[in-house]
Amino acid sequence: MSDTGLPEESSPPPQRRRTSGAQRARSIRITVTRPLLFGFALVLGGLGAFVLGAAVSSVATILVYIAIAIFVALGLDPVIRRMEARGVSRTRGLLIVSGGFLVFLAVVIGFIIPPALVQLGEFTRSVPATIADFRASEEYAAFESQVGDVLGTALSDLAAFLGDPGNLLALGGGVLAVGLGVGNAISGMLIVVVLTLYFLASLSAIKSAFYSLAPARDRPRLRTLTEQITDSVGSYLIGMVILAACNAVFATLLHLVLGLPAPAFMGLAAFLITLIPLIGPVTYWIFATVVALFVDPLLALIFAVVYLIYMQFEAYLLTPRIMNRAIAVPGSLVIIGALIGGALLGLLGALVAIPVTAAILLVITQVHIPRQNAKL
Repeated sequence: MSDTGLPEESSPPPQRRRTSGAQRARSIRITVTRPLLFGFALVLGGLGAFVLGAAVSSVATILVYIAIAIFVALGLDPVIRRMEARGVSRTRGLLIVSGGFLVFLAVVIGFIIPPALVQLGEFTRSVPATIADFRASEEYAAFESQVGDVLGTALSDLAAFLGDPGNLLALGGGVLAVGLGVGNAISGMLIVVVLTLYFLASLSAIKSAFYSLAPARDRPRLRTLTEQITDSVGSYLIGMVILAACNAVFATLLHLVLGLPAPAFMGLAAFLITLIPLIGPVTYWIFATVVALFVDPLLALIFAVVYLIYMQFEAYLLTPRIMNRAIAVPGSLVIIGALIGGALLGLLGALVAIPVTAAILLVITQVHIPRQNAKL
C-alpha cells in the first residue's frame, strides 16, 4: 500500500518484456559465438524435413487411396441418411447401399470395361486405314489446297506411329510395366472398396472422435460446420456422378445412332472426363468431335452440334436441379481449383478440388469473416 492508501501498481509486463529481450539477445549471442552449433542445428532441421518429405512421398499412394475412400463414403452417406429419414435403420441402410455399390462396381468391371478395352484396341488398329481414307476425301483435298501438306505429314507420322504396337507398349513402359500397372490398379481398387465400406460404417464414430479434439465450448460450432461441409461434399459427389452418368449414356447412344466407332469406350471416356466440372464436358466435346472427324466430317459435324445442344440442356436444366444442395462456388474458383487439382493428382485431384474449395469458402465465410467483423 502507498501513503495515499491506494494499492501500488505492479510492473510484471515491463519485467516480462525485459526478460524476453534478454533471452533474444542471449540467443543472438549464441548464434554469433557458436556458429558450429547453429549450423549443426540447421542441418539437422533440414535433414529432418527431408526425411519427413521422403516418408510422406513413400506413402503417397496409400494417402490417395484413403482420400478416395473418404470422398466416396461422404458421397454415399447422404443416401443412407435419406433412408433413415424414411424409417430404415442405419444398419439396414448401410447393407443396402454397400450392396448396391458393390453391384455397381461389378457391373462396370464385368460389362463395361472389357468391351471398352476391346473397342479401343480395334479403333487403334483401324487408325492408319481411317487416316488414309480421310486423306483421300474431298474435304481433305480442299483443306490441303489452302494450307499445303503440313497436315498430311503429321497424319502420316501419326499413322506410322500407331501402326506399330511396340510404340503403344513403349508409351506404357513396356509389357511388364503395363502388366504391373493393371495389377496395381486392381489391388488399389480393392483397397479403396474395403476402406470405403469401413469409413461408411464408422463415419459417425469418426466424426464424434474429431469433435472431441476441440475444446468443449467450440464443439457445437465445429459439429455444425462439419455437418454442413460433409453434407455439401456428399451432395456434390452424388450430383457429379449423376451428371457424368447422363453424359456417358447420351454419348454412347449418340455414337451408336451415328455409327461412330468404339461407342462403349467413348461412353466410358465421357463418364471419366465429364466428372471434371465445367471444363470436363467441353473437353470431351472437343475430343469426341476430333475422333469423329477422322471417320466422317459430316458425322463429326452432326455429333458436335447435337452434343453441344445437350451441354446447354445439362447446364440450364439438369445441373441446377441435381446440384441444388451443394455449396455454390464461383466459376473462376471452380476452374482454378480443377486446374490445380488436376496438375497435382490428375483426374482425382480435379474432382476433389471443388468440394475442398467449397469447404474452404465455408470456413472463411462462417469462421474467419465473423471474427474479423467482431474486431473494432
